[in-house]
Amino acid sequence: MRVFVTGATGFIGSEIVRQLLAGGHEVIGLVRSEEKAAKLKAAGAIPHFGSLEDLDSLKTGAAQSDGVIHTAFNHDFIHDFSKYPKSCEADCRVIETIGEVLKGSNRPFVTTSGTAVLPSTGTLGTEVTEIPQSSISRHLGENATLKLASQGVRSSVVRLAPSVHGPGDYAFIPMIISIAKAKGESVYVEQGSNRWPSVHRQDAANLFILALEKGTPGSIFHGVAEEGIPTKDIATLIGKRLNVPVVSKSSEEAKKQFGFLSYFLSSDNPTSSALTRQLLGWKPSHPTLLDDLASDAYF
Repeated sequence: MRVFVTGATGFIGSEIVRQLLAGGHEVIGLVRSEEKAAKLKAAGAIPHFGSLEDLDSLKTGAAQSDGVIHTAFNHDFIHDFSKYPKSCEADCRVIETIGEVLKGSNRPFVTTSGTAVLPSTGTLGTEVTEIPQSSISRHLGENATLKLASQGVRSSVVRLAPSVHGPGDYAFIPMIISIAKAKGESVYVEQGSNRWPSVHRQDAANLFILALEKGTPGSIFHGVAEEGIPTKDIATLIGKRLNVPVVSKSSEEAKKQFGFLSYFLSSDNPTSSALTRQLLGWKPSHPTLLDDLASDAYF
């Protein structure tokens, strides 16, 4: 199968590309620069120049493919959370644009969301849990993806855990570690009993490929290997590795400590992937988040 991959040189996307090629697929990867194109060529993939803003480039890439995996997302909001709604709206436009090319073809189209769309009520979220229709959530992209299932596209969504971990990670966990270094303390919120699901990068990549190969139209899959790690356990291990005190702070204090990250650190997001494992035969087998934190992967 010839697969068009957005985010092909990213943390997860590059591993998806590697596994697709190892499995005998041909890969076209979206790139913005000659440097990234060279990396893709070295890996054995075909670079396709364009961007999420260049919708014509997305149409061309999708038209050349037998299936699409969309992992790219505009992360400018990391420095200014007010930009998050625009990132979600842009992601929705990307999905609609690619979907327009794939309509009526029954080609697979796998998009990316996050378990954070689930209600933060402390109850175990599943693939069929009803989600609140927030105006600033990645549910916009989910809805656009699922709508395509009735239009002749084998579309499905992979919801990733907030921590997709492993060597090379540059997201939430490294940010939390950097803050702990700078502040001289490793912090959890309130009792630290709220839970984060997690998944190793290699297991997450494998799930995208299984969804591409086996997913049925309109499916939602959960990229979750561990249902929920208490955030106090994460903070404790970071404190141990950095040799700094581990302390609890109130929700208000956490906002000053972490900025926009406090929202995620305060959320209780236990999430199941039982249905995903049953439907796709997905078997996560790589190190856990705490295993990675106990090793030198992040330090």
